[in-house]
Amino acid sequence: MTAVVTRARIALIHGVGLDGSMWGPLREFLEPEYDVQILELLGHGRREKAPEGVTLAELATDVADRLDRGTHLVGFSLGALVAQHLARFRPDLVASLVSVGSVCDRTPEEHAAVMMRLAAAEADFPATVEASIRRWYPEGSAVPAELVEATREVLLRNDPQSFLACYRVFATADAEIAPELPRITVPSHAVTGGLDPGSTPEMSARLAAAIPGCTYSVISGARHMMPVERPQELADTLTAFIKEHSHVH
Repeated sequence: MTAVVTRARIALIHGVGLDGSMWGPLREFLEPEYDVQILELLGHGRREKAPEGVTLAELATDVADRLDRGTHLVGFSLGALVAQHLARFRPDLVASLVSVGSVCDRTPEEHAAVMMRLAAAEADFPATVEASIRRWYPEGSAVPAELVEATREVLLRNDPQSFLACYRVFATADAEIAPELPRITVPSHAVTGGLDPGSTPEMSARLAAAIPGCTYSVISGARHMMPVERPQELADTLTAFIKEHSHVH
């Protein structure tokens, strides 16, 4: 009798203001070897609006309702905070955790900087979109123009109030999850871009130091949008880690 080969499942959780489409370039390098699940957060993509005052726990519970047990969880930016919450409070669902471009326990200066960005978004949402595009894809970036434009269109489609509710979680929930990080027991890895100004290599090192047994790596020369900018290198990092911690052969 022929044995049935079951592919390991990887669930991808996007960042604030984005949607599942951001994973397009990376997904090509993961399929068909892996069963890839794209999960959109409340207030994003095709999901309903995020309520004012939404919490990290509420975003995580919403994702948990769509997760199967034994899923390798990959979270980007805000999605990484959601993934960390799930790894801490729903480890039954999480085979492993990869935090991509994650913030971690911001210093007072780092917190002040992100709160300024939140205030700017409240004052002028379209200007915030353009500031994000310039930060993620600076002039001279190797990312194709159509991918840059696709990111801009996704950001501009956001309901501003829903975006602000989720951005507030991104700006503040790292302080909330920080005390829980030492209680995460699933295999964990953190990866960020060497040139990421907001989710810095120092933050990934901080994350790795906080989560027991967590490893971390830096993709040299990459900025925040690694899944779009450097998908093959990110895929190599993910698959090497997941293979090490996968029970599916």
